[in-house]
Amino acid sequence: MTASLIGFAILIALSFTGIPLAFATLLVGFVGFGLIRGWESTVAMSGQQIAEMIVNPNLVVVPIFILMGEFIRRGGIADELYEFGNAVVGWLRGGLAMSTVLACGAFAAVCGSSVATAATMTKVAMPPMRRYGYSDSLSAGTIAAGGTLGILIPPSIIMVIYCIFTNEDIGRMFMAGVLPGMLMMASFLVTVALWVRLRPGAAPAGMPMAWGKRIAALKKTGAFVALFLTVLGGIYLGVFTPTEAASVGAIGAWLFAFVRGSMRSAREYREVIGGAAGISATIFAIASCAVVFSQFVNVTGMPYALLDLVNAWDLRGTSLVLAIGGLCIVMGMIFETLGILVLIVPMFLPALEAQGVDMLWFGILVIILIELGLITPPVGINVFTVKAARPDLELSHIFIGVGPFVIAMLVTAGLIVEFPWIATGLPNLMR
Repeated sequence: MTASLIGFAILIALSFTGIPLAFATLLVGFVGFGLIRGWESTVAMSGQQIAEMIVNPNLVVVPIFILMGEFIRRGGIADELYEFGNAVVGWLRGGLAMSTVLACGAFAAVCGSSVATAATMTKVAMPPMRRYGYSDSLSAGTIAAGGTLGILIPPSIIMVIYCIFTNEDIGRMFMAGVLPGMLMMASFLVTVALWVRLRPGAAPAGMPMAWGKRIAALKKTGAFVALFLTVLGGIYLGVFTPTEAASVGAIGAWLFAFVRGSMRSAREYREVIGGAAGISATIFAIASCAVVFSQFVNVTGMPYALLDLVNAWDLRGTSLVLAIGGLCIVMGMIFETLGILVLIVPMFLPALEAQGVDMLWFGILVIILIELGLITPPVGINVFTVKAARPDLELSHIFIGVGPFVIAMLVTAGLIVEFPWIATGLPNLMR
């Protein structure tokens, strides 16, 4: 176990030097395994593990869903989702901020990326909120926090990777994220409502909208809603496998973009396919290299030493999950989201299985806690994404703005701990 702790310390040090996580995990895992088992077996193990991960059939869904998200972005859906959100809640004080939450949730449902959601919605939502006198803290904080919905609301790439490491069903995992995602959105809406009630100067009074304009805004999002319901509804009803649903979604998203005048030149296809391939390659690299690091951790006996430690401390069920959740929050201040997942899950999997923990419920809870790392210092990737999209924003204002949403996320996690059916209800009803 000592060797594993040394390996983690070196991994953290390498991460602070700016070395990509994929290379850092591969280097530490390869050298650590080699020092213990010899270099010849290490070369064979590394090649085999990386090859098995890359050809895993469950990974096929990853680039297809990413391609679907790229087509949706080309279709200019973000502006219309924001307009629809404004039609629903724009009449309330803080309505534009609430509209941003709704738009982030809807966009995240087909994008699957927190960073992409935060970057897109910064460009869409920040100008009108500034124009109507919203405080920068409320505006930027809402956007950064709303972006975290990208990995909780299905389809989610993070969920796919989690299922590969835990051998859970991807379709059931997607369904497990629906109610928690809606609960998270609701908690963000309540957070905005409380913020503007306690500090009325943070946002102006709502702007009434005629019913005709509301209906027009709803009609514009009809194709998007149909696409989303087809993908998730098909999985829920057993009509599609996740891979088939991703393919249907990608074709539908392409048609959506094509009808709107996009995807009609070779340059656009190069950009979309190249972008999707680049994101997919990054995810594949992190996941496959993390497997090598996991083998190093396994050969040191750390997972089973942790199992003995759990038994010695008498950590049972929820207590064990909360301890792991606390570790996820701390790691979120250092590593990126995917990196935390592929490091934590294999390490604690034996202990979780021994305690009979529901891995769907655990996965949702861990994803929420990992999301905290996207908006908390010192890394706060979503915070820096919003800052990069609007350089004139003060970084301190953004971090102040996400504070209330951090509390909302912790409350959501607490509700899922207290009422596990929020995560397990829909999967248990699947056909």
